[in-house]
Amino acid sequence: MLDDLGRVAFDEIVAAVRAGKCTLFMGAAVHAPPPQDDPKYKFPKEKLPPIGEGLARELASDHAYRQRFPDDDTSNLARVAQTSESLHRRDGLVRKVRELVETGKEPSPVLRALAKLDFPIVVTTNYDTLFQKALGLALKVPTVSSYHSNEDVPLPTATTDMKDTPQPSQPFLYKMHGDIQTGESLVLTDEDYIQFILRLRDPEPLHVVPNVVLAAMKTAPTLFVGYSLRDYNLRVLLKRLRSVVMTPEHAPPTYSIDLSPDPIIWDVWYSRRRFVNFVALNVWEFVPKLYQAVTGQEMPE
Repeated sequence: MLDDLGRVAFDEIVAAVRAGKCTLFMGAAVHAPPPQDDPKYKFPKEKLPPIGEGLARELASDHAYRQRFPDDDTSNLARVAQTSESLHRRDGLVRKVRELVETGKEPSPVLRALAKLDFPIVVTTNYDTLFQKALGLALKVPTVSSYHSNEDVPLPTATTDMKDTPQPSQPFLYKMHGDIQTGESLVLTDEDYIQFILRLRDPEPLHVVPNVVLAAMKTAPTLFVGYSLRDYNLRVLLKRLRSVVMTPEHAPPTYSIDLSPDPIIWDVWYSRRRFVNFVALNVWEFVPKLYQAVTGQEMPE
């Protein structure tokens, strides 16, 4: 049940998506399984990638890790990934992550519904290719761009941008934390995150965020699904993007779908600064509700 502020925010999101004027950011929790008591939607958990702490614990479960670091914090993904890379080298870490997030996994009804909606620009920090597959099922042909670390390379790779205006049938998809198909692109370890943050100030054509994304953030609302603003790295990224785009008081609205927003973050980011409007729903409540409001049809199972 939404409160008055949540209902206003939801109606604004619906209007923006209907108009094809909303930029979608997708985080790991877009892969959360449906609640066990959901009356309609059922999806096997084993077909979903592990997220956050779940992925970290899977990486830390191998014998070599437990034997060498028995007291390590296995809930911190960046720390666990750094340790795993030290044990198994980069290719071993990437191979394990690929197995965990790709093998036997399928796009959920939530992912397929988001792919069907008219988001001309989508940014994701997920490593998997499930949203690409969902776009294919929706008969959409995306332009896909991915982050490059450009660390210790003689010739840095320029960021792939899009000259034409993205269309809902041919959206622009940016893999901000890399793509599992290119292991060196992944932002996984502590060192990867440091390099990513350092690169946020890179000039063109090496800039981390494509111009087409920055231009959209200047003119259209932004919707975050599958994130929690308790994530320090996300807040750093969002503040940096806002500083690049324009002054906060002139920025289009930003919405975060978060069932239980942290009260301190809500106070700072909404009450004081009006950076983000929160909609207190989980993804299995929000996406079906959005899909029905925009299309007039129930979200398919």
